[in-house]
Amino acid sequence: MALKRTTKVEPNFSMSSMTDIVFLLLIFFLVTSTLVNPNALKLLLPKSTGQVSAKATVSVSIKHYPETGTFTYHINGDEQPVPFREIEGDLEELLMDEPDPTFSIYADETVPIKEVVAVMNIAKRNHYKVIMATRPE
Repeated sequence: MALKRTTKVEPNFSMSSMTDIVFLLLIFFLVTSTLVNPNALKLLLPKSTGQVSAKATVSVSIKHYPETGTFTYHINGDEQPVPFREIEGDLEELLMDEPDPTFSIYADETVPIKEVVAVMNIAKRNHYKVIMATRPE
């Protein structure tokens, strides 16, 4: 009497669970990549080949509106502009507990150097280190 097995092993497997994982990872990386950029303002930074290894904890952005000849100052990429007279107090508050207080300046390419130097003078008065943000050449 010959007994035969009626069940056969199929060498196929379903890829649906693998594609679900890939799509979830894709969504995760897309969402987290938008949180990485600390500077939410659209600024055209000047080009530079130099790189700085120091890490700034606070950023001051200077946006230039050439059509009106005005400037707005933003701390940490906030959409709400800060008057220039309040920048020093805000920086003192934000950098108070830092062991090595450092902030970076993000200035439009068209911002006159006079405006950038005014922010640098705040750093000099308070003994802060300053990093001038540029885009790679």
